[in-house]
Amino acid sequence: MSWTGPAELRAQVQRLWDRGDLLAATVTGEPLFPRHLILTVPTSTEMADRFDEVRSWIGELRSTPHCRVEMREFRHRIFGINTVPRAVWIDTSDGAMAFIGKQRVAARFTKLVEMTRSVEPRILPWLAKRPLRGLELADQWPRLLEIVTWVERHPQPGCYLRQVDIPGVHSKFIELHRGVLSELLDSVLPPQVIDQSATGVSRFTGRYGFRDKPLLIRFRSLDPDDRSLPCRFPGEITLDAESFAALEPAVSRVFITENEINFLSFPPVEGSMVLFGAGYGFEMLSRAGWLNRCRIHYWGDLDTHGFAILNQLRNLFPRVESFLMDRATLLAFQSQWGEETKQTLCDLAYLTSEEQGLYDELRDNRIRKRLRLEQERIGFGWIQSALAGL
Repeated sequence: MSWTGPAELRAQVQRLWDRGDLLAATVTGEPLFPRHLILTVPTSTEMADRFDEVRSWIGELRSTPHCRVEMREFRHRIFGINTVPRAVWIDTSDGAMAFIGKQRVAARFTKLVEMTRSVEPRILPWLAKRPLRGLELADQWPRLLEIVTWVERHPQPGCYLRQVDIPGVHSKFIELHRGVLSELLDSVLPPQVIDQSATGVSRFTGRYGFRDKPLLIRFRSLDPDDRSLPCRFPGEITLDAESFAALEPAVSRVFITENEINFLSFPPVEGSMVLFGAGYGFEMLSRAGWLNRCRIHYWGDLDTHGFAILNQLRNLFPRVESFLMDRATLLAFQSQWGEETKQTLCDLAYLTSEEQGLYDELRDNRIRKRLRLEQERIGFGWIQSALAGL
């Protein structure tokens, strides 16, 4: 039977809930009711040929709770005058909520709206836009509002998250809810106190003027005779990005490697240092202007992500040279090949023609599917020979 029944009517109202329309109207006051529901009714032929079924359908429809059924007269030469449904209405928001069993949840959202209107009404448009997300956060909502109002009173606070002094709120709570807090803070803070260049959850602290833990750079001098650094070969030094940028080391060559053991065991090279890389995070090196006078060699894994990281570094330092990221090295250690879990397939704009050719072979799986040679699997003798040839 294709005629609209109670289940189909309920599904229509449920879709209003799933889209957030029912709850959004609680915030905006938009009049959604009375609301006409879509109704598929029997044709004249069906009413004549299937009279008993039609009568049963009418009874079921008229007994559907919370719905108002509008009737019309139907005249039949055999059955006489009868009334059949012409339209179905939901007259009130309360009726709609009751129809789909959401009264208790809707009441909880109403309290959420009242609390927000009292504490920070400028967040109400966010609740209207994302009411179901607001419901998910109902238990945390009072603390989220407290954080928003605290930041409003202390714009660009310049302190660590740990120093936000709100009873019951700790730094882990803020870190866990950075995504939604970003949306809420963006809706209430004036643009001049937001660092618009700091985007994404990972840059939450910078966007709103909190103090972030310093970025640390690990490096080693590779020259036993270099006395320009406080720690001589083979020891290592760890500095924050600002202190690293202020260095004036007597080096002409810098190696960057992604593997810690390779970093620690890198052999001595006159006038050189080695940095322990940080995957896709080289912005902290950009402040060190002295790097621009050095030859920089990047040594990453021979896989698609290794070339993507090289490409990113070369965007900051255009003269970066790759080290042991060539076809000869790849083929020399075929017995050490592994598999890259998830390849990157994007186009890379800063590779040399030779690097681009090998990258294309890897991402297109021309040599072997998801081929990867991790840098730590390259023999030490091969490394020493490559360094001797520089």
